[in-house]
Amino acid sequence: MTSDVFSISDLADEFALTPRAIRFYEDHGLLSPERRGARRIYSQRDRVRLKLVLRGKRLGMSLAEIAEILDLYDADKSERSQLAKFIEVLTSRRMLLEQQREDIDAVLSEIDSIVKDCKRRLKAPPSGKTPV
Repeated sequence: MTSDVFSISDLADEFALTPRAIRFYEDHGLLSPERRGARRIYSQRDRVRLKLVLRGKRLGMSLAEIAEILDLYDADKSERSQLAKFIEVLTSRRMLLEQQREDIDAVLSEIDSIVKDCKRRLKAPPSGKTPV
């Protein structure tokens, strides 16, 4: 094969995925390989789309969000609508992660406070009471 076409094994090896994972993305319409008998032949376009799918997943995007962004590129080759949507999704994702970080910081602070109180109580002389 030339460097413009890839087998499922080629892509699986390159991206450290299983063929099953690649078929999963195909089943969700994110990839559309050519069929030659029972073999799937992936184009350079499929390879780039797979790379973008994996980047989107790393960023916490849903498959629906990824598909929408990829479809925007197919509709507008200038990439403007795709980039605008990508910014929108990433901004939303960032806000969610910042809220999660605040929540985690609050829980960690509460844990520190409880541990500090438990250590203080362990240092105190026994009172004969059953701990609560």
